[in-house]
Amino acid sequence: MALPKIADARSLGDEDLSEQILSTKKELFQLRMQQGTRQLDKPHQFKHLKHRLAQLLTVERERQLKGE
Repeated sequence: MALPKIADARSLGDEDLSEQILSTKKELFQLRMQQGTRQLDKPHQFKHLKHRLAQLLTVERERQLKGE
């Protein structure tokens, strides 16, 4: 599974971007819970979700700076 591209994040609208950030944070929390209870099957998902979250937050910050 390849890492997500930032172009995908840039194509989202402001509302969708906020929803994606929230859902990604929830998924990371669920993965941490699974890891804590030793139920995690695919530890590489951490890397993908953290990468995706960083991209989404970067795009959000770019839009904030552009708006100022």
